[in-house]
Amino acid sequence: MKLKTKTILILGAGQSTSALIAYLLNHAEEQDWFIIVADRDESLVKQRLNGHPRSQGVRLDVNDAATRTALIAKSAVVINMLTRPFQQMIAVDCLSNGAHMLSASYEDPKVRALDTEAHRRNLAIINELGLDPGIDHMSGMSLINRVHTNGGIITSFKSYGSGLPAQELDTNPLRYVITWNPRNVLMAGEDGAVYKENGKVKMLPFHQLFQRTWSVDIEGLGSFEAYPNRDSLSYEAALGLAKVKTIIRGTLRFPGWSETWQQVVFLGLANESLHMARLNEMTYRDMTEMFVPADVGGTSLEQRVANHLGINPTGRIMSNLKWLGLFSRDVIGIDANTVADVMIHLIKNKLRMPAKGRDMVILRHELEVEYRDPKLRKELITSTMVDYGIANGETAIAKTVGLPVAITAKLLLTGKIPLRGCQIPTHPAIYEPVLRELEIQGIKFDEVVTAL
Repeated sequence: MKLKTKTILILGAGQSTSALIAYLLNHAEEQDWFIIVADRDESLVKQRLNGHPRSQGVRLDVNDAATRTALIAKSAVVINMLTRPFQQMIAVDCLSNGAHMLSASYEDPKVRALDTEAHRRNLAIINELGLDPGIDHMSGMSLINRVHTNGGIITSFKSYGSGLPAQELDTNPLRYVITWNPRNVLMAGEDGAVYKENGKVKMLPFHQLFQRTWSVDIEGLGSFEAYPNRDSLSYEAALGLAKVKTIIRGTLRFPGWSETWQQVVFLGLANESLHMARLNEMTYRDMTEMFVPADVGGTSLEQRVANHLGINPTGRIMSNLKWLGLFSRDVIGIDANTVADVMIHLIKNKLRMPAKGRDMVILRHELEVEYRDPKLRKELITSTMVDYGIANGETAIAKTVGLPVAITAKLLLTGKIPLRGCQIPTHPAIYEPVLRELEIQGIKFDEVVTAL
C-alpha cells in the first residue's frame, strides 16, 4: 500500500511533458515519490527520465487494457497527458482502481458525468490544468473574485491565450512554429466557437472561424490577431459571469495566420474522418486536386485553387499555400490514412523551430468593470503574462502546460487540496496555491488599470 500512496503515473511523454516530469522528479526524493512514465515511444520515455533512480519507464499501447489498468492500480495519482479521446477511458479506470486523475485537456462531458461516482469513491478528477485551459482559468478566477470582493460589476470579460515563436523570430511566412501536438494546431477550432458580445450570443462553425478576427495590442510586443476559442459560454457559471454582457475566450496569432488557415480549412485539408487507400502514393498536388471541384476554370491547379477559394492567384495567401507544400510534385510517401495525417506531417516539417530559436506564451485578461459606490466609475483591468522558452532547451509551452499539473499533483498528494469529484481549477482551493507556486517558478501576471 505504501507504494501506491507514493506512486505517480504519467501517461504520455510528448512535447508538453518535459517540465511536468522534471518538476516531479526534482521533488521525488523529499516527498518519497516514485514516478512511472508510460508512452508508446520507449526512447522518448528514457530521454525524459534520464535514469533517475526514483523512476520507471514503461512502453505502453494505451489500448492494451491489461497493462494500462495494472499501472493505474498501483498508482495514487494518474496524470493523463494523452489526447482528449482517451480522457473518459482513463477516468473510468482511475475510479475503478482507486486513483486520482489529473489532466491538462478540456473536460469531456462524459467525464463530468462521473462526478457522483468520484465523490462516492473519495477521488478527485481534475481537468483543464494546463496553460489554456488551465492557468487562464486560475488567473482569471482570481482576478474576478477580487473585483467582486471590491464591489465591482464586470460588464465585459475577454481572455486570450497563445503559444507562439518569440517575437524576434521571423523564419517562415506564417510566423508560427510547432512546440506542442501538431494535430491540435491543424484541428484548432474544429468544434467552431460560441461567445457573447454586447449581450448577444454569436456562433461560428469551423469553416467560418478564421474569418472572425480582431486586433489585440500587447504592451511591448505589438499587435496580434485574435479569433474565438471554442465555447466561451460554458465558463459563464464556472467563472461567475452569467450576467456579463460580453464574454470571449480567444486565441492569439501573429497577423496573417488566419487568412491562410481559413483557406486550409475551406479546402477541406483539416479532415481526419475520411480514410483513403494508397494516399502515400499520391503527390501533394494530387491530394490538393481532390478538393477542387471539376467545373472550376483555370489552366493550372494553382489557378483553379485560387478560383475555387476566391483569392488572388499571385497574392500572399497563395504564396503561403505553395510554401506549405500543397502544390509540390513530391510523392507523399508516408504512412497516412487521412488528409489530416499528411497535413500534420507537412506542418511538423515546415513549421519547425529553428536552431537557437525560442518560443513564447501569452495569457491576457481584459475586464471592463463598473463600481457604483460611492459613485459610478468605470475601469479597464488588463492582466498579462508573457513567458519565454530557452533556446535549444525547454519550451515555454512545456513549462506552462506541465507545471500546473505537476504542482496540483504535489498539492493533492500532500493533502493540501481537499476537493473530490470532477473539478476544473476555478475553485480557490486549487487556484490559490497553484498560482502561488507558479509565481515562485517565474510565471506571473502584470496588471494595468485604466479609467474608462
